[in-house]
Amino acid sequence: MTQDHEKDKDKFLKERASLVEWLKSRGYIKSDTVANAVLKVPREEFVPPEYRDYTYLETPLPLPGKNATISCVHTYCIYYEALKLSPGDRFLEVGMGSGYGAALARELVGSRGRIVTVEIDEETYRFGKANLERLGYNDVITILDDGSGGYEKYAPYDKIAVTAACPEEPRRIIEQLEKPGAIIYPVGGSRYQYLMLTEVNKEGKVSSQFLTTVVYVPLRGKYGVSFYK
Repeated sequence: MTQDHEKDKDKFLKERASLVEWLKSRGYIKSDTVANAVLKVPREEFVPPEYRDYTYLETPLPLPGKNATISCVHTYCIYYEALKLSPGDRFLEVGMGSGYGAALARELVGSRGRIVTVEIDEETYRFGKANLERLGYNDVITILDDGSGGYEKYAPYDKIAVTAACPEEPRRIIEQLEKPGAIIYPVGGSRYQYLMLTEVNKEGKVSSQFLTTVVYVPLRGKYGVSFYK
């Protein structure tokens, strides 16, 4: 999937605005805050050059690294609408990928919040970190490490997003939530997964709800899928 690049900044901006309206019409975007974040962050800057012109198609695109992709925009909207990311939130992302999700989260939590994003693949990590730094998201804390058990150094977190398919409920990551707090994660097999939202209340009571079916790459690392260990 390669071609000469024909689209300029204005064309990308129009495509981004058109996609936001489509996401609203389908119910993926429910709030002005998520809409404004998607409008502000230039997704084309988080896509490898050879796929740049396909940025605003609703399809995953390959990234540098092992089995790495940037997900469709609607999946980020599902995640962040469900989590209700808000100014001041301390947020952990397991699976930095391109850095696009961390950039959106930074726009949602604002300068009072904190974004920690962990990536296990070194090639993918370098790509995502460079994207964030180039676009001025220098206060995002990027970590090259196994995030399959979370990242305890900056815990607790108000909100957590796991962007790879867990083989089971990620209990070790859930334990790093503040009370109250919320985590969203896909869990299940290789063909598709169940996207789950788990919330912990002030008393520590845990409740979970199914959101939708999704397709994500398997979670790598100690607590990930066995053939990636």
